[in-house]
Amino acid sequence: MNSSVIRRTTRTAAAAAVLAGLVTAAGPAAASGSACVPEVLALPPLTADGGGEVSDFGPNGLAVGSSAGLPAYWTADRAVHAVPVPAGFQSGSVRAVNSWGLMVGTLVSGGPGSAQAAFTYRLGEASVQLITGAAVSNAAVDVNDAGHVVGVDGGIAKVWLNGAVLRELPLPQDAHPGTVISSVGAVNKRGDIVGTARTEYWDEPNDLMVAKTFPVVWPAGGYPTYSLPVWTGDDPTVGSHATDIDDKGRVVGYEKESYRDVQRRTPAAWKRPYDALPTAVAPVTGYGNATLDSVSPTTNVSVGTAVNFVEGYANHIRAAYWPGRGPMLALPLPDGGGPDWRSEATAVSDDDRVGGWYLNWQTGESKAVVWTCAGAQAYAPQG
Repeated sequence: MNSSVIRRTTRTAAAAAVLAGLVTAAGPAAASGSACVPEVLALPPLTADGGGEVSDFGPNGLAVGSSAGLPAYWTADRAVHAVPVPAGFQSGSVRAVNSWGLMVGTLVSGGPGSAQAAFTYRLGEASVQLITGAAVSNAAVDVNDAGHVVGVDGGIAKVWLNGAVLRELPLPQDAHPGTVISSVGAVNKRGDIVGTARTEYWDEPNDLMVAKTFPVVWPAGGYPTYSLPVWTGDDPTVGSHATDIDDKGRVVGYEKESYRDVQRRTPAAWKRPYDALPTAVAPVTGYGNATLDSVSPTTNVSVGTAVNFVEGYANHIRAAYWPGRGPMLALPLPDGGGPDWRSEATAVSDDDRVGGWYLNWQTGESKAVVWTCAGAQAYAPQG
């Protein structure tokens, strides 16, 4: 999902030293240069029943996310560490980390609908740095290697650098005045930013309600904002959501239909120059729906979740892997799993690590998980 990425001299060296000290064990095979070993690694939680989720990957085997409802990270030796949470906040998550180890995330003051604040954090520091005030908001969700943090603060899409607002992101020129940015999903290495916008207004001449949810791209360098084309733009129960963007500007997401017992998720991928409808990605065999939630920076691999709905409820959920062509594939569960297990994939790296979570529905056990050499493990279910 801003303390400086490079406080150019002493601070950078100190952070690097802390990271090197914490990450002592061998990292994932692709990162260490040795032969890749496919594994499904269940990561330890902060508390015995804490669960967790991996949201992103950083340098030297670092994984970030949440555990026991709190922002957390795991070092290459699989040890779990809590991010220090300031007084007044009860929960949160690390949403993203860049290759310098700068983390960004959100903190929540209470239950659903409570105030949120965005933060940045560096390994070894005594506290996080809050970059927004507490407001109900989809706060900072991503950071790139230049230290640009992106998110929505108080209903306004923003970019932060070194803890200060660098700029506010404009609406597309063709957007209706009632359009709002509902989320900002990601920023790539070049500085391209992707988010999701929604417009809803009454068209008096035609006597109808117009509602549209669609992806938006803010290109690096201040070029005009793009409204990405969508399959459905005139149904208030259907919207297209952008979740991530890679270094070549490829955008992934999904179209969502949600009305009472009718639920549908269709994975979608857009390519520059964003002048064509998205590519519809076939879901995992045996699953009627899926989302794409993360794309690797340079290898065109995406991950997400395959799902089947029964009477409007998601009762079969499986972490899914898309190599960039063909249908999506399933990722295995720890120890083989079973029919009552659920899993989701929420992060993917260039060295083919995939992060997410799993749940044993019968026992209630839930943990953050990492698939190493994920492409070698992904498979098409039979039947």
